[in-house]
Amino acid sequence: MKLLRIERGRDSWSLRWQTCLAIVDLSILAFFILGPYLRNGPSYLIIDYMIAAWMTGELAARAVAANSIPALLKRPMTWVDIVILGTLLFPNTLFNFAFLRAMRIWAIGRSPLLQVAMERAGYASYLDAARACLNFLVFLFMVTGFVYTTFFYRQDGLEGFIDALYFTVATMTTTGFGDITLPGPLGKLTSVVTMIVGISLFVRLAQTVVRPYKVSYQCSQCGLQRHDADAVHCKACGQLLNIPNNNE
Repeated sequence: MKLLRIERGRDSWSLRWQTCLAIVDLSILAFFILGPYLRNGPSYLIIDYMIAAWMTGELAARAVAANSIPALLKRPMTWVDIVILGTLLFPNTLFNFAFLRAMRIWAIGRSPLLQVAMERAGYASYLDAARACLNFLVFLFMVTGFVYTTFFYRQDGLEGFIDALYFTVATMTTTGFGDITLPGPLGKLTSVVTMIVGISLFVRLAQTVVRPYKVSYQCSQCGLQRHDADAVHCKACGQLLNIPNNNE
């Protein structure tokens, strides 16, 4: 089916569609970031409901393409998109969940588009690092969005979002200048979670950069997924491997 081909395909036609969808996802994120400038004008709700209509159509298309609705509902991104759609349909009521729109970046990283683009550019060995960077950006924007909508939403212009981003970066890096702090128990818990998860993502990003380049190829004997690019035998069980050259 064409819908499945768009979502999972690696041919030129599928990649063009995936590029268009990625642009839409980034536009949705930009709309959230620029929200402080737009929310007091009449164009805010117009753009908001246009994006809601698009996401409704996207969810409907996925439901049609899915083999079963229960399987579709088991996918985390399905529920993320449903919550995002709710924030678009009821912006004044559910604005505190708008930070979930950053998860659309994670969806781009998991699509074939990023992998194919890096392979064609000759940077296939940096795919894991690129995905780690995207995961870091997703968490950064999600925490920033949560802090902004929970603590700084009423500030005018972009000042509130910048304060939220500044607090998030200072907390994730454990710099802790202390000039901006979040009040109350919720603020303290937010700081704790940000520090713990932020440090973990930093470590993960560092590992993908400094560790030897490995390729994804499942061993037929033991099932090991990761091997050195020039491996001839599986280092876990000694099984002879036949890693395709296009993974180099």
